[in-house]
Amino acid sequence: MRLRFRSLESRIVTLFLVLIIAVQVVGLFVIQRGIDNNARLAISSELNNGSKVFRRLLEQNAQSLRFGARLLARDTAFVAAIGNNDESDRATIESALENSGRRIKASLSMLISDERKISATTNPKQSAGLQKMALSLLDQAEAADGAIGIAIVDHRPFQIVAMPVKAPITIGWIVMTFPIDRQLANDMREVSSLHTSVLTRDAQGKWLSAGSTFVGPSAQTVVEQLQALGPTRPTGPFDLTVETAKYSARLISIGEDGDQNASVLLARSIDEATAEYRRLERWLIGLALGGIFASALAIVFTAKRIAQPISELVVTAKRLEEGDYKVSIDSTREDEIGALAHAFDAMREGIAKREQEIRRLAYWDTLTNLPNRAQFVLLLNDALVEARGRQEGLYVLMMDLDRFKHVNDVMGHSFGDALLRQVAGRLQLLLANRRQSSAQVARLGGDEFAVLLPGADLEAAQRMAAEILQALETPLSLEDQMVDIGAGLGIAGYPEHAEEGETLLSMAEVAMYAAKQRNDGAVVYDVAMDKSSAKSLSLLTELRNAAERNEFRLHVQPKISLDTGKVVGMEALVRWVHPERGNVFPDEFIPFAEQTGFIRVLTRWVMERSAELCRELATRGHHLKVSVNLSTRDLLDQDLPAKFADLLTRHKLTPGSFCLEITESAIMDDPVRAQHTLERLSAMGVDLSIDDFGTGYSSLAYLKRLPVNELKIDKSFVLNMENDEGDTKIVRSTIDLGHNMGLRVVAEGIESEAVWRLLAALGCDQGQGYFMSRPIPADQLFSWLEKWRPPVAVVAGIDEPDVSYAK
Repeated sequence: MRLRFRSLESRIVTLFLVLIIAVQVVGLFVIQRGIDNNARLAISSELNNGSKVFRRLLEQNAQSLRFGARLLARDTAFVAAIGNNDESDRATIESALENSGRRIKASLSMLISDERKISATTNPKQSAGLQKMALSLLDQAEAADGAIGIAIVDHRPFQIVAMPVKAPITIGWIVMTFPIDRQLANDMREVSSLHTSVLTRDAQGKWLSAGSTFVGPSAQTVVEQLQALGPTRPTGPFDLTVETAKYSARLISIGEDGDQNASVLLARSIDEATAEYRRLERWLIGLALGGIFASALAIVFTAKRIAQPISELVVTAKRLEEGDYKVSIDSTREDEIGALAHAFDAMREGIAKREQEIRRLAYWDTLTNLPNRAQFVLLLNDALVEARGRQEGLYVLMMDLDRFKHVNDVMGHSFGDALLRQVAGRLQLLLANRRQSSAQVARLGGDEFAVLLPGADLEAAQRMAAEILQALETPLSLEDQMVDIGAGLGIAGYPEHAEEGETLLSMAEVAMYAAKQRNDGAVVYDVAMDKSSAKSLSLLTELRNAAERNEFRLHVQPKISLDTGKVVGMEALVRWVHPERGNVFPDEFIPFAEQTGFIRVLTRWVMERSAELCRELATRGHHLKVSVNLSTRDLLDQDLPAKFADLLTRHKLTPGSFCLEITESAIMDDPVRAQHTLERLSAMGVDLSIDDFGTGYSSLAYLKRLPVNELKIDKSFVLNMENDEGDTKIVRSTIDLGHNMGLRVVAEGIESEAVWRLLAALGCDQGQGYFMSRPIPADQLFSWLEKWRPPVAVVAGIDEPDVSYAK
């Protein structure tokens, strides 16, 4: 079984194994703690019972001593011998003491006289050590008919019994002793299975062994560990380590003799006490490991049952991602995974149907059911591969219907759609009649169609083009309407013109537009047709680079008041300093910028630079109104007023600092939107001017509704008005028209003093032209303003020209 790391299967196995192992470990830990606690309790109970047993042994020994001493004390002969107090009876007394002590296994028997002196003893040396303890028991023995005590002689404990001898008064005391030594410890070991050590402790706190069931060094180890406990005497069970074995021990005090103390240490082996428990614990560990192993097998099996179908669904999903929607999905299970598989299978079918529909929408035209441009490109590329392999030619015909926009505008879009379907039908019928099985017709969009002719040469392509044009010349009948429609058709082929599908299609399109411009039916692609397109693409790229590299320069042309000669404004103009071509004139790039929409970028640039210049002029005391030209695209930008307001705010200028110039043709492209934009600008307080007035196509009825403040007479009427009576009449009429409408009139193209004087006499308000100044760089305007002086004769109003011929 192989599990992948971080897979669902491995996570399930890991999770449950961890849980099971954790439960088993916790269970074993609890059991082990329980075993230890139970073992400790059992050992503690054994030690408590052992202490009772030892005390019972001591008591039994004491009773034996008392019984033996009492028998001897009541023996008539022995009492008589004591009463005679004769030296001849001394041997009898000593013999009786020795025999009586031997019977009860006493280590010492002695007689103390009524004078409280040792009169006879079986061990004189030991008697001397026990004399003090024996004498201390005499009064208690006489009062209670016997007394028992513990005596310590040479660090060895003894159990001592004193019994009075009466006849009938006390005539002496019999004292017998029993050693508390290894023999008693062995007896205790046999009775209780507890290790027993008899110990004494002297006045200095040193422990000594008087007998132990521990053998050799072990006995000394017990003494050393007790010594290590310090002066504090353990009151309960404590642990000892003898060699490598652990014991639980209990220390029992059995008596004191002056500053010395006698104790018994009872010890129980912990390992022996827990041996049965350890076997049980090993069994439990074995069972736990077996349970973990069995659980692991079950978990892995269950995880595979859960994860394997999901893994199969993942593989299926990847195949669906690759576009294989025929893969089968097993959904026979009746659990949640089966429900998931069933839902997945339904999703697969739904995706397959939707993708099929999406593909149809993406690659087929829904109106004519013909291939669209994307599908046509695919077909074209496949045909090119085959043409290369067979070393054959291939041609593409592209056509654009004539007057289709007019049909849509007049008859409506539904009529236009029906017309396109009929055109598609005619093209398909034409190819079918020609039995061109490999030819393919497609609708590229709008009213554009294309025909793919594999294995054809130029002559065959031209014949097909002629037949298509002829088929389209036949009027179409729609809704009881006869529609006469034609087409412009372009031809491009492989390998003559291009080897790539997109390039070939683009060349056919270029030829098609050339055919429409020439009104020449079908035109074969020629490389000369495409030069202008390449130049346009190059120019657009260079314009964008020019904006990024700051290659544009702001120029201005002053505007002069014709009656005073005072500078009242300036017109902002843009110049392009090309790094390779040098100065590029506006006529070369402005029209192209307007066509491509780049004019908006230029307009923003001119406005920014003009605002900066206007602000700088104001700081130097020159309050001039700057005029900026707006294109058609600028006028149709509904956000233009907001952008212009932001410009004024950023440069801290008033709206009166600007005059925005628009052409009549720009207004007439979309009069409603243009008027809306102009009204919003006028409401802000910006002056508006109609530029190149007289060259457009606007009606005066519409012009009077525009919120403009100024008319600029086109220079074509001003340049030659000194010599052309017609131009003078047009200028006079325009000036009168502007004044009658309350507008300021500005003349462009003043190139002589005579024209200035003539315009001033006609009442023109302002003018600009080469006579006053050519367009100059913006940074040279300040020096020009300082040098500017109007002609004296003009300002003085002398030698006014005769303008009667213009009246």
